[in-house]
Amino acid sequence: MKKFLLFVAAVLLFVAGYAVAERVRDWHDLDTAHGHIQEAIHEMERIQAANHYDMDGHAAKAERFLRQAEHEIGLAVESAKRAR
Repeated sequence: MKKFLLFVAAVLLFVAGYAVAERVRDWHDLDTAHGHIQEAIHEMERIQAANHYDMDGHAAKAERFLRQAEHEIGLAVESAKRAR
């Protein structure tokens, strides 16, 4: 009987928590990550120039991936802002 009451209480607490919980739509963390990726792109540009762009194309490939990530996170930020 005690186990049953504990189970019912747990279920009720879960349902009550779910009912009053508000969906979190915080895009600020994404915006911060977007800024970090932009900084990384600028750093890659600086590093490539300092090494006369002679890194067998690996730095250029990394920069392309960073630019893709920047684009996707930018889209995610905009999407989160619209959903608010």
